[in-house]
Amino acid sequence: MALTNRYKSAPGAGTLAALILVLVFGSPWYVDWAANNTDPKTAGGWFLRLLAWPTWRFNSNDSVQDVFAADLKAILVVALTALFLYLLPGSQLARARGTLSQFFAGWASYIFAGAFAALITALIKANPSLVGAFQAAGDGAEYGLFTGWIIGIATLGGWRGRP
Repeated sequence: MALTNRYKSAPGAGTLAALILVLVFGSPWYVDWAANNTDPKTAGGWFLRLLAWPTWRFNSNDSVQDVFAADLKAILVVALTALFLYLLPGSQLARARGTLSQFFAGWASYIFAGAFAALITALIKANPSLVGAFQAAGDGAEYGLFTGWIIGIATLGGWRGRP
């Protein structure tokens, strides 16, 4: 039996795409690879390094607060993406599935999730500051802006609520 869009919810598909992005590109292995094998002065290298933004790790030479904040940031990006996908009404108001409103709602969800996850976790780090939290939120929004289109594509054609 073929799986059709009838069985795919927009929030579920977007959350799954966010989880895969964070698990794969935020992993210590990918982060090390991107740092050692890409040139940040090229567009491709910059983008490959940007994909590693919600880094999670098992151990580090950083303080426990910083490691916890980094891991929490990765978790919050996924959780807040799911929350914003349920809250943004663009795809709920669309007359037909697969419209641009679903795409932009998914993209916006990831921008908001990245910004809020960074803002929240910046206040947990060792020696937090308000300006540091604002700068971290800007970094999170930048990450969401340049990678959120993936979430937007994942949400296309999904249903909102019960089929």
